[in-house]
Amino acid sequence: MQKVPSGTRGRLVLTALTAVLIAAGGGNASAQPTSWGPLAAPNPFLGPAGTSTMHGDAGSSDATPLSGPGTGKLAVDPLPLAAACPTLLEGSDGLVLALCTSILGQTPTVHLIDTSALGTGSAGSSVGSSSVGSFSPAASVAQLELAKGSLLGGVYAYLDNDNRLVAVDGNRTLVRVQHEQKPNGGWRLFVDQSVDLTSSIPDGDNVTGLAPDWQGNVWFATGAGRVGSVDGGGVARTLQLPAGEEVQNSISTSAFGTAVATTHALYQLSAAQDGTPTIDWRAPYDRGSARKPGQLSWGTGSTPTYFGPNGDDYVTIVDNADTQVHLLVYRAATGEMVCSQKVLSTAGPGSENSPIGIGNSVFVAGTYGYPYPTVPEGAGPAVPASAPFVGGMTRVDVDNAGTGCHTVWDNDARSSAVPHLSTADGNLYTVVRQGLPLSSDSTTPLDGFAFTVIDPNTGEVLASRDLPGTIVNDTLQMSALINSSADYLQGTITGVIRVGG
Repeated sequence: MQKVPSGTRGRLVLTALTAVLIAAGGGNASAQPTSWGPLAAPNPFLGPAGTSTMHGDAGSSDATPLSGPGTGKLAVDPLPLAAACPTLLEGSDGLVLALCTSILGQTPTVHLIDTSALGTGSAGSSVGSSSVGSFSPAASVAQLELAKGSLLGGVYAYLDNDNRLVAVDGNRTLVRVQHEQKPNGGWRLFVDQSVDLTSSIPDGDNVTGLAPDWQGNVWFATGAGRVGSVDGGGVARTLQLPAGEEVQNSISTSAFGTAVATTHALYQLSAAQDGTPTIDWRAPYDRGSARKPGQLSWGTGSTPTYFGPNGDDYVTIVDNADTQVHLLVYRAATGEMVCSQKVLSTAGPGSENSPIGIGNSVFVAGTYGYPYPTVPEGAGPAVPASAPFVGGMTRVDVDNAGTGCHTVWDNDARSSAVPHLSTADGNLYTVVRQGLPLSSDSTTPLDGFAFTVIDPNTGEVLASRDLPGTIVNDTLQMSALINSSADYLQGTITGVIRVGG
């Protein structure tokens, strides 16, 4: 297994407006020319393929048809926003909508970002050199605050086919946020449509995931285990899942239905004739004996992922078994289990991330021991209270006959973000957490972070670029965006970092 190079660590002062150029080392290696795919057919009620949900598409594949920045010489530009930014989406106009939570006040805020204003330093400098660009926070050209909810409430959002950001705010209102250019050339964000869901969602509950189905209905799931569907006329119909089953991750949709993972079981649901959510099938899993360090709830950390030789044949999550977690793969049409495959054998038994699913392959990143600064209310204590963050990733392939699975590789990359795979350039992209020398797998506020490119065929690291900052730029296992300009945009606990050519 190849160790991720530690390298030197940049330092970022929050008030400094700097752009750090990180030059390439090790040539222009690239992944093998394996053909990856296919992706599922695009959902007609979403925005552009690959950029309209946190996990890329309605099925949460975490795979994109867009090329990433590759392994050449790259520029790194920070966008400090004094907010954690877990959701980055790009519309057909090339503008990025970021749903962030401000450090002060914990207020969900939508930022409209013009990535062309990020950095002016020239890419391709010699190894180890850096330059200061004329970057300005004015790259966030408009902002709109939303009502505050729970820790995970309002985190998940998507872009619809009119480039509107769709979310449910802390007031239990479904909003569609539009952006437009003003006569003076500036921009504004505003709520274009809203639906009051207070009669469908109990007081004190919050939406934790939402996605459109193939008929244009907006499906949502709440922390307390209520699943709902809102039709085009704004009428909501709901189904309460069994008592004690919480939903702490987002949901996914395919032509087969809507996948929801609770803290006890994986469900697929569809709409009855009157639009009411009904259960197609339920698959309980081993949730373990307690929440683990490096996870936000007692149960799976996965947003369900649809994948397969036709794009959505299977749906998968990772369980929360005590000593060894498993990738669980089911047939989307029936709920029949295809396989239960041990994963993360050396990484520690836990993953808070949605798996990548593409073709017959699934990639799982370990988060066991990751030092989250806080967890949702009611998550319960972690057992043990803490653990080293070892990291590691596993690739599992479903057999061609669809009757079992096998492990292709394990590596020891300490991924600190949700990895994404580009079907266009064949690279797997993530950010790794770099420990201090002689610190073993312990994490400290001085740890650095590095943009990292991995060969999905072998699990080997192809390239690594130091990112600016230490704890102030913690990527906190958040999902990145590969945009139409081949940039890699990564949310951090204080803003966004752009890696590009």
